Amino acid sequence: MAKRSDARRRWDRLVGYRLEAVGLALLFGLLRLLSLDAASALGGRLAGRLGPKLGASRRMRRAIARSFPDMPETERETVLAGAWENFGRTMAEYAHLDTLARDWDRRVEMSGGEHLSALAADGRPGIAITGHFANWELAGMACARYGVALTFVFREPNNPYAARRLARARAPLGGTMVPKGRVAAKGLISAMRSGGHVGLLVDQKLNEGIPVPFLGRDAMTGTVLADLALRFDAPVVPVRVTRLEGARFRVEALPPLVFQRSGDQTADVAAAMAQVNALMEDWVRAAPGQWLWQHRRWPD
Repeated sequence: MAKRSDARRRWDRLVGYRLEAVGLALLFGLLRLLSLDAASALGGRLAGRLGPKLGASRRMRRAIARSFPDMPETERETVLAGAWENFGRTMAEYAHLDTLARDWDRRVEMSGGEHLSALAADGRPGIAITGHFANWELAGMACARYGVALTFVFREPNNPYAARRLARARAPLGGTMVPKGRVAAKGLISAMRSGGHVGLLVDQKLNEGIPVPFLGRDAMTGTVLADLALRFDAPVVPVRVTRLEGARFRVEALPPLVFQRSGDQTADVAAAMAQVNALMEDWVRAAPGQWLWQHRRWPD
């Protein structure tokens, strides 16, 4: 078995990764030949038709039903289909992030920009947060437009060629990317110590986190946001992205969150993350078809 695993890894490094890179380049090339609207629509149609038939949809249906027990089944199916369509649109839009940046004023309704401007100008370390809603990359793009240069964590693909392609696609976001893992913690703390700003996606499961209620059930929730905010007394500005129609969006920067301090660090961290999860709940309930239900937020 070990020899087979070693052979598979060698195959991936020498051949598999290159084949994947060629396929990804062809896909990006095709999407780039299309307009942003056409590429987004194509991605939405494909994912909207195929996604509900995939095995992952069984888990998604169960999660939606548990989160919205009073919702009629037909409405839950609409949420599922919407989640797949939004996912497909968002993936296709990666090929056109530069177009979204260039056409920002035409495609994005922005509100609350003053909160981002204040974050950039107050001379303190700060944090911008969002979740996997609509095209979540627009949250980072909004921060860049208002002078908030973010250090943010990303999961680097195993394929180095795909990683470089993704990095080029995300160039319009600006900021500094640090790979997930031990390096991430050092990068985030370094950014905060230097008075910089950190961007965090706060709606994902983290097995090393703590159980915090989310949509009626405990979900393992990372505490890095609360740890950094309380340690550096840093303002935390939520940035919400909503898809309006097609490749048009609303981006809202909200007033900074206020976390209570009791002197008990463990209790304060748990209370802060409960506050954040409650905010994410509100966003899910407002637009359930635009959240990434594909993610395994709960253990079952």
